[in-house]
Amino acid sequence: MRIWDISPGYLNRQSLLGEHRELHGIVSIIVNNKKGYSRHPETIRWVGCGWSLWMRHQLLAAEMSLRGFRDKTPVLTRTNEGVWPEVYIDEPVRQFQLLEAKYENRDQGRIPLPADAQQLWSHHKYSVLARDVTMYKIFGRQVSAMKPGDDFTDMARILTELLREQPSTGGIRNALQHMWGYVSDDPAKSEGDIESWSLQRLFDEIQRLSLASEESYLMASTALSELQVWIPDA
Repeated sequence: MRIWDISPGYLNRQSLLGEHRELHGIVSIIVNNKKGYSRHPETIRWVGCGWSLWMRHQLLAAEMSLRGFRDKTPVLTRTNEGVWPEVYIDEPVRQFQLLEAKYENRDQGRIPLPADAQQLWSHHKYSVLARDVTMYKIFGRQVSAMKPGDDFTDMARILTELLREQPSTGGIRNALQHMWGYVSDDPAKSEGDIESWSLQRLFDEIQRLSLASEESYLMASTALSELQVWIPDA
């Protein structure tokens, strides 16, 4: 059994759908007090984390939707809002390594597995911008000073945990406006128009245009799916 902690964007089709099934299995074990796999380390670490299981499912469903799959099996448990597991089965950087070995000569995920800190940061930068402008600037400076071979274990953990935090409405709009520049034909001309758009409309248009143009930078961004989870209902 495996529930990954890194962005679902890194998972290939088989792993994405597989985690979705296993998450429902863990929810069933915990909610219904089933004995099967109840002592498995993956199950144990999610006990008391009903809300974060629901949130992880939301993230999986958002990534599935981006890839053309429709989720029809909602997770209802939402106990202990804001509480995530305190331990990892494998550190986030190790999860990248495990997927690299697993995907050798196989289909990859939407987001390429990071080979260095620079790649990892480029994948997460708009998700971070949506949450904390100061952290966005700090990470930018730190990464620019790092060499390609430098260890990014701590950075992987911090980014993984930062994406568990809810971004503000203004933060989401700021990140989306930056992303819009990659897919709009004339950002300056359209800037006034998008100011009046709802967050959902802006997000949907960015997704649609990114897929249509296969815009490589946004297609490798965690924000292209995960921000959907945090957009307030109209």
